[in-house]
Amino acid sequence: MAAADEASRPFAGLSDVSISEDIPVEGDISVPMGSSRRDDEFSTLDEPVKETILRDLRAVGNKFIHVLYPKRSSALLRDWDLWGPLLLCVTLALLLQGGSADRDDQGGPQFAEVFVIIWFGSIIITLNSKLLGGTISFFQSLCVLGYCIMPLTVAMAVCRIVLVGGSGPVSFGVRLVVVTASFGWSTFASTAFLADSQPANRKALVVYPVFLFYFVIGWMVLTFSPAQ
Repeated sequence: MAAADEASRPFAGLSDVSISEDIPVEGDISVPMGSSRRDDEFSTLDEPVKETILRDLRAVGNKFIHVLYPKRSSALLRDWDLWGPLLLCVTLALLLQGGSADRDDQGGPQFAEVFVIIWFGSIIITLNSKLLGGTISFFQSLCVLGYCIMPLTVAMAVCRIVLVGGSGPVSFGVRLVVVTASFGWSTFASTAFLADSQPANRKALVVYPVFLFYFVIGWMVLTFSPAQ
């Protein structure tokens, strides 16, 4: 009978147990608010549209500065975007319009053709880099190649200004110097950003298509002549 009473009261013996006052029996289980505040600082969901646009424009401008002063930096690779390449591609395509080859139907570069040459060429170079064991991602490579068109785009604008004064031998010499310097700058800047992402024994195989890519764009800029 006593055993049955003890079985019906399994916790009866705990009434004689005393808990020391040094042992904490309560605590705080609330979630710290510091981490959520840090997340809010980097959240752009509640950011005004104006601030978002200005922030993106500053990021694009910083990448342009990196191209003007090329060095082994991960800025273009870490924070890649395609806004800058798109802007440069559209600008270059617009500047190449209105040439004499367009008027005579001699195969001058049309707007869509410039787009295809730039983007298709960038994709081919990116795939070549990946097949050779490059560690750079697809869109990072497109970002670098697109931003490094900037010197050639500036050269095209300079050539349009030079061609206003005529298209004689002096004009051609000035344009040749400007395009050659821009071509070298674009090639050097792109290889400076892409060098560390390629195997050491295959860098030449990656640089050669980049050389051809900017050479074709530079040739289009050099051979442009305005319609009379």
